[in-house]
Amino acid sequence: MGKLGRPLAVTVCALITHAEAALAQDISETADLTAVIALNAKPCGRVVRAEKRGENDYVATCEDGNRYRVYIKDGRVIVEKTS
Repeated sequence: MGKLGRPLAVTVCALITHAEAALAQDISETADLTAVIALNAKPCGRVVRAEKRGENDYVATCEDGNRYRVYIKDGRVIVEKTS
């Protein structure tokens, strides 16, 4: 391995590990939001994108095109349809 080979390999491994952790977190968030929306009897199917707006505050985009704001207020989970 050349002078740059080893540091480059270490950097690539670190980036892959970080990307895998971020992807796992995104998958967990979308799965959790899908469940919360379904438990609130809102049409969605599956959440395909989640935007974090703050702590415990998300805008979820569903595969059917519906968008919902999901947040906690006074200890309760609130699901509101957005445009």
